[in-house]
Amino acid sequence: MATYVTSDAHGHVRALDRALELAGPGSGDVVYVLGDMVDRGPDPVGVLRLVRSLPNARVLMGNHERMLLDTLMSEDEREVFIWEMNGGSTTARGLDSLASDEAADLIDWIAQLPLFDVVEVDDRRPGAAARAGVLGCDARRTYLLTHAGIDALAARAYLAMAGTAGSTGAFADAAGSSVASGADVATLRDMMASQSADDLLWIRSEFWGAPTGLVGPDGRGPVVVAGHTPSILLRRYATLMGGTGAHEGMYGCMVEVGATASTFGEADRICVDCAAATGYPSGRVGVMRLEDRRVWYAEVREGE
Repeated sequence: MATYVTSDAHGHVRALDRALELAGPGSGDVVYVLGDMVDRGPDPVGVLRLVRSLPNARVLMGNHERMLLDTLMSEDEREVFIWEMNGGSTTARGLDSLASDEAADLIDWIAQLPLFDVVEVDDRRPGAAARAGVLGCDARRTYLLTHAGIDALAARAYLAMAGTAGSTGAFADAAGSSVASGADVATLRDMMASQSADDLLWIRSEFWGAPTGLVGPDGRGPVVVAGHTPSILLRRYATLMGGTGAHEGMYGCMVEVGATASTFGEADRICVDCAAATGYPSGRVGVMRLEDRRVWYAEVREGE
């Protein structure tokens, strides 16, 4: 079984479909979709339908799904205006075109989407097994999945209080392990549940602008995977980027962030928003396989 992740298709169903076809997840594989399926692009309902049709899809809520729900529950015209200013008009037209029972079913499904997940996978990147042997541990990597990012200071404080390493709040203990390296998946889930929903859906500069402190000098610890911030704009907020956030022709692309000597060369954050929201000509949808971090892209074509 392999684990794939994608995010921020923003109504560009054809690009999402092509990217998934290129990646080719099997029926036994898991595909994580980190939210922002709706708004901006021409066919948000098509994206919702496609994502729901995927076998073993695990879907998280994005800030645009949250705005959709807030608008539907509000009688304040300002909420409607804010949503429409943020690309909600395409979603509104798509939902209005549906039979009432299908529209209600889609909205009910969106309303129950979780805000995060934690997954542990085999690390099959080159050199991972050898490095694990030197450290005397398994070649496994844990990922914290959410739409926008996390409050890293609150995360470290929670894990320090939980006693997951010998630390009392510092980034790493004397043995070179991060405050998170000893945390199991259940503890990391509890930590993520303690995070502010607003941060998980909306955080940006505070998350991308500083190391999380969750990956230690031995390279162990969880990596946060998030969308929300288009990669072509990431350099406004992030330091220590493993690339510019744009590929040939200024297409958006996935970016690893935070790899330094203090993390044994391991990135502690990965941006998976490939700027589909910008549409043609710079927008793309990307799919990453977490085991080896291989990536497949599909450009948003003109008229899509």
